[in-house]
Amino acid sequence: MDAVELARKLKEEATCSICLDYFTDPVMTSCGHNFCRECIQTSWEKAKGKKGRRKRKDSFPCPECRETSPHRNLRPNRMLTKVAEMARQHPGLQRRDLCPLHQEALKLFCEEDRSPICVVCREAKEHRLHRALPVDEAAQEYKLKLEKDMEYLRQEMCKTGELQAKEEQALDEWQNKVRSRRERIVREFEKVGLCLLEEERRLLQALKKEEEETAGRLQESKALLARQSHALERLLLQLEDLSQREPLHMLQDIKDPLGRKSSFSMQYPEVVPPAVLRTVCRVPGQIGVLKSFQEDVVPDPASAYPYLLLYESRQRRYLSSPPESTEFCNKDRFLAYPCVVGQNTFSSGRHYWEVGMNLTGDALWALGVCRDNVSRKDRVPKCPENGFWVVQLSKGTKYLCTTMAAPTPVTLTEPPSHMGVFLDFEAGEVSFYSVNDGSHLHTYSQAAFPGPLQPFFCLGAPKSGQMVISTVTVWVKG
Repeated sequence: MDAVELARKLKEEATCSICLDYFTDPVMTSCGHNFCRECIQTSWEKAKGKKGRRKRKDSFPCPECRETSPHRNLRPNRMLTKVAEMARQHPGLQRRDLCPLHQEALKLFCEEDRSPICVVCREAKEHRLHRALPVDEAAQEYKLKLEKDMEYLRQEMCKTGELQAKEEQALDEWQNKVRSRRERIVREFEKVGLCLLEEERRLLQALKKEEEETAGRLQESKALLARQSHALERLLLQLEDLSQREPLHMLQDIKDPLGRKSSFSMQYPEVVPPAVLRTVCRVPGQIGVLKSFQEDVVPDPASAYPYLLLYESRQRRYLSSPPESTEFCNKDRFLAYPCVVGQNTFSSGRHYWEVGMNLTGDALWALGVCRDNVSRKDRVPKCPENGFWVVQLSKGTKYLCTTMAAPTPVTLTEPPSHMGVFLDFEAGEVSFYSVNDGSHLHTYSQAAFPGPLQPFFCLGAPKSGQMVISTVTVWVKG
C-alpha cells in the first residue's frame, strides 16, 4: 500500500460518518461505531420527533447499523481523538492536496487552466485536450519563472530604493531651501520694517521741525502785531483825549502826539498759509504694493459725454459715437459735464488704477469714483453727499477736495503726470497718490459706501489736455 492510499485510509478512519469531517470529541456506541458527540446527540434529538414508539425507552438506533443503543452508553474514544488530531495535522491530508471533486491526489498540472488536477480530471472532457505535466515537473518550470520574476522584482526594488533615497535627499534639500527662504523673507521684511520705521521717524521729525519753524514765525508775527496794536491803541487814546480838550490846551500839547505819530513805524509781517506744507506723506514702496491690486479700468463709451472722444490705442479706433448718432441721448450718458465712468463696477474688495494726464488748459479736471446711479443730466456738486468721491485739478496746479470737511484745495507745486486711485470698499476709503514720487495726496474716509461704485473721470473744456486711462486716450472735441 503506497503512502497516498495509506493517507486515504487514515482519513477515512478519522472521519465522522455524519458530518463527514474529522472527529471532534468522538464517542463510541454500544454497537462499536464512532461518531462526534455533538453529531450523534443531534441525530438522536431528531429521532425523538418521529412517529412511533421506540422498543425501549431512552434507546436510539445507530446511524451506521440501525441497532438500538442506550443513550447513556456513549463512551469517549480517546485513541480516536488522537488519530483525528494526527490526520488533521498530516500535510498529506490537507484539503488543498486533494481534488475537491474526486477526493483524489492532485498529481498533474494543467497548463491551459494553470491549475493542479487529479488523474480523474485528466480524463474528463474539460481537460482531455489540454497539456498536463506532473506536478513536480511543472513546479520546477514555474520555479524557474518565479526566480526570474523575483530577480526582476529585486532589481526594481533596488531601483525604487535608490530613487526613494534620492527623493528623500531632494525633499530634505527642498525643505532646507524653503526654510532658508522663509528665514530670508522674515529678515528682509524686518529690514524693510526698520527702513520704514526710520523713514517714518525722519518724516515726522521733518514735519515737527517745519511745524516749529512756521509756528515760531507765526508766534513772532503775532507778538509783533500785538505790541504794535497796543502802541497804536495808546496813541489813539492820547489823540482822542487831546481832541476833547479846549482849543488853547489842545494846541499847546499838539507837538508831542504829532511827532510820535510821524515817528511811528508800521510793520506788516508776511502771513504764511498754514495749509502749505513742504513735508509730504511718502511711504517707500507703497505704489508697488498698490499695484498688486491694479485693475484694467476702461472707460464706458455708452456713458461718455457726447463731445468726449475716446480713442483705443490698442485697437486703433474710436470708441465714442458721433453726436448725430441715435445713441446721442442715451439715458446713461453724461450731458452736464464732459465726464465718463469706467466699465468696472465695484461692490467689494480693494482696487487700484492709474491715470495719465497731459493738462494744457485752465479748465477744472476731476477723477475718482462715483455711485453707479449718480445724476448724469444735471449739474450737481461733485461731493460725497451727491455720490462723488473725487479730487479736482484746476489750471494744472491745484487739487480741490469738494467736501465740507476739506474746503481748502490741496495745492501741488508740480502736477503729477500720473495719478493713482486706490479704493478699499470694505474700509470705506478712496485714496489718491502721485505715481511720480509715490506721495499721498488725499483720502476720503467714511464708515461705509452706500452702494456699488464706478471709476469716474471728468475733463475740462476743449484744448485743455488729455487723460489716458489704460489703453484709452480721452479728450474733449473742440
